[in-house]
Amino acid sequence: MSEAASLPGRPRIGSLDGRATPRAECVLAPNPSPMTLDGTNTWILAEPDSELAVVVDPGPEDEEHLRRVVRTVEQAGRRVALTLLTHHHPDHSGGAARFAELTDTPVRALDARERLGEEGLGAGQAIVVGGLELRAVPTPGHTEDSLSFLLPADGAVLTGDTVLGRGTTMVAHPDGRLGDYLDSLRRLRSLTVDDGVRTVLPGHGPVLADAQGAIDYYLVHRAKRLAEVETAVEAGHLTPAEIVAHVYADVDRSLWPAAELSVRAQLEYLREHGLA
Repeated sequence: MSEAASLPGRPRIGSLDGRATPRAECVLAPNPSPMTLDGTNTWILAEPDSELAVVVDPGPEDEEHLRRVVRTVEQAGRRVALTLLTHHHPDHSGGAARFAELTDTPVRALDARERLGEEGLGAGQAIVVGGLELRAVPTPGHTEDSLSFLLPADGAVLTGDTVLGRGTTMVAHPDGRLGDYLDSLRRLRSLTVDDGVRTVLPGHGPVLADAQGAIDYYLVHRAKRLAEVETAVEAGHLTPAEIVAHVYADVDRSLWPAAELSVRAQLEYLREHGLA
């Protein structure tokens, strides 16, 4: 979910709907909103010569969208073998149960309540389907159960809502925790250094061609917002609503209720570190 829809541009690749890398194709869900940007990106992953595909985040419970994902897989001469979830928010997972019915596939997620089948996902766990290799990367912060998926062969990472293609991510109290989120951004940045990740395949918005630049921007943005909240508190703005009006004046007012949840997460972080 996006905190703000218009921030400084970063290098992007192609359109929202269609092929992004040799192994990743996006099917855009028809659920645009200020929080979901253009809609949810459902990702179809497969080795170029494989008959098996993995679907990440089937999206909301929208029958037409789910069937379009199935058709896209079948038109490439493949079948869905596995469904993965980046986190539990319904714009990503709401259609998972119905998609599992349509494809007769298990659904794997970090949160046991979201799984269909016996297998879950753990930190660093390898997932291999039809020669396609993925690695689960724990990236809590946006939600407690947020995962990213490293796609080494394409130098790419699927980030769910942890890094978006446009704007910045909500860290909404109480499920969202800022300390965890900052750690997750640093973990993703390490992938750009140690694992050759160049491309971000986000849960919303366009693909980002400069993964390291995008993550660095997020880290700077978070530090700036946190400093602004701390300054607002020092100036006597004590309630989350007062802080939002002071700090998020440049954000569309329709997003202020969500921004208030983000401020609560920032205040919790400041208290934990003895700064508020």
